[in-house]
Amino acid sequence: MLKISVVSYLNSKPFIYGFNKTNFKSKATIELDIPSVCANKLIQGKVDIGLVPVAILPELENYFIISDYCIGANGPVDSVLLLSNVPLNEIKRVRLDYQSRTSVMLTKVLAKEFWRIEPEFLTSEDGYENFILGNTAGVVIGDRALVLKNKFKFSYDLSGEWKKFTGLPFVFATWTARVQPDDNFVAEFNNAISIGMKMIPEIAKAESNDFISEEMVYSYLTKSIDFNFDDKKKEALQLFLQLSKEI
Repeated sequence: MLKISVVSYLNSKPFIYGFNKTNFKSKATIELDIPSVCANKLIQGKVDIGLVPVAILPELENYFIISDYCIGANGPVDSVLLLSNVPLNEIKRVRLDYQSRTSVMLTKVLAKEFWRIEPEFLTSEDGYENFILGNTAGVVIGDRALVLKNKFKFSYDLSGEWKKFTGLPFVFATWTARVQPDDNFVAEFNNAISIGMKMIPEIAKAESNDFISEEMVYSYLTKSIDFNFDDKKKEALQLFLQLSKEI
């Protein structure tokens, strides 16, 4: 049975609900991980397929993007942010989210190519958000970003910034395999995800909590996140990987 690593964030819930709703869950073992762990598992061959940060694709000797779906955005995404109490030109240090690979690289690309700033980049551990102080900013991703985005004076949405400078959408993660699965498996895989997409109203109700309302979940999954891996996103992915080589 194949092993699949899925990111455990809210933006992945349509995938997870689709797998659980259909018979597909009998064909694979589903593991829930943060993005950096998902990436490492695929790189190390511990899983066969992963919803992996696109920043790691150059580290794979061979890979196959197997799905018509991704984690992407066509503008602001709300859950991948650079948070700061000072404007960009006053930032001296940036704490990088330990859960992320793509967002870390996107921050570095934006800093060099578009923002034209040269902060010191710091690796971080759990709880680093408490040290986003003074001239030290922080990259925060996922569900934590949705909660924290209004708690700082400045919030820079990374995919929104990318769109502003390039005119393109952004791709954060793709369904990637080390070995190309057979056509029937891929068809069932994509069908399960398509069913999950139709469950977003149900997901919004089930996943709302004291910090994020049902309406916010629904808006996030239908407006902020763009799940379709279309030609524009493929173009954006190639540009991002090209710019990443220069970092």
